[in-house]
Amino acid sequence: MIELLAKPVVERIQSGVSERAANFAKAHGRKPKLTVVLVGENAASVIYTRKKGETAIKLGMESEIITFPWTATPEDVKTTIDRLNADPKVDGILIQRPLPPSFKEEEVLYWVTPSKDVDAFHPINAGRLMLGLPSFQPCTPAGVMEILKHYSINPSGKLACVIGRSSIVGKPMAALLLQANATILHTHSKTPDLKAICRQADIVIAAIGKAQAINSDYIKDGAVVIDVGINRTPAGKVVGDVAYDEVAQKCSAITPVPGGVGPMTIAILLENTVWAAEQAEAAKIAR
Repeated sequence: MIELLAKPVVERIQSGVSERAANFAKAHGRKPKLTVVLVGENAASVIYTRKKGETAIKLGMESEIITFPWTATPEDVKTTIDRLNADPKVDGILIQRPLPPSFKEEEVLYWVTPSKDVDAFHPINAGRLMLGLPSFQPCTPAGVMEILKHYSINPSGKLACVIGRSSIVGKPMAALLLQANATILHTHSKTPDLKAICRQADIVIAAIGKAQAINSDYIKDGAVVIDVGINRTPAGKVVGDVAYDEVAQKCSAITPVPGGVGPMTIAILLENTVWAAEQAEAAKIAR
């Protein structure tokens, strides 16, 4: 069994981002800039946001974090997003989730202009992804594809089962695997006889948000298992959606939690930001 660790993949991506950021700064007299908007003080969000900023700076980029209290109104936050959209020195904008209940996700999705939407949440970017057109790659699904590529696991011709249908992971994950010529079994909480369907798959992507819900009954011998879940047990331990110890005895390769898919998200986010900066400057020249 091969453990699919993110570390070497992250290091390769970060090296490329650092080189591109340095070339960009030399050519344009400024660093690529990522701005993260944080509403409230959710402990996980605060840590995650700080880590994004620290990594961006380490790779030669500029980072800005704009914070609002949990009581901020959608109008207050949108006014700031509008300003960032119009600022030519801001290349990527990310609105950190979760947001307060007063924010309607179906409206927030449209706030960040598509050319700065480095999370790839805007419906235009989501549509471009589904059509196979050049676009930002959603960070977590793109991270999964990079792990598969690094470890020479080619989805082409394989049967891939995606468990979960969120707009953040499940749906774009299925789209990326389809583009890689996999045949997709897209399952979710309402899928009848989920275990029997999953057991057919050569590649299983677990993204359902339930701690250790996927055990060896879901996995055929020799399958590749990608665990996207990040859950915390009552004892405080971080675990995935897959029962790792049990499934590892049956599969050919598996991502651990922590140390698997999680670290890929920030790496892809910063890669998207550099690309956004490059595209923005290219557009200026074209005009």
